[in-house]
Order: sequence, then C-alpha cells, then structure tokens
Amino acid sequence: MKYGPTKSELRFRIGFSLIGLAMVVFALWWRGLPTAPAGFEAIIMATVFFIGTLGWSLYRYSDADD
Repeated sequence: MKYGPTKSELRFRIGFSLIGLAMVVFALWWRGLPTAPAGFEAIIMATVFFIGTLGWSLYRYSDADD
C-alpha cells in the first residue's frame, strides 16, 4: 500500500478500538442497560463504530507495508 496508513498507525487504531469497546462494556456494566431509546442508540452507534474501526484496521494491517 503506497498511500495507506503505516503499521504503527494501524496498531494505534486497533488499540483505540479495543479501549473504546472496553469502555462501552464498562459503561454498560457500571450503569446497566439504558431505558430510553436514545441510550440504546448511543450504545449501538458506539459499538458499531469501534467494531467497524477494529475490523477495518485488522484487515488493512495484514496488507500494510512497513
């Protein structure tokens, strides 16, 4: 990948995603499940974002030059 992110940047993104997912799990454990629709939306959007970023970064990490 000539113009893609480097392996060190992808490692950062992977770590960021794992920490973000851990924070979502901790928030659910600490506060419990939300009762309002907006709470579910926030949890779902955060989870989708972090899982998507993690998956994309792991996929790109296997092809990265560095």
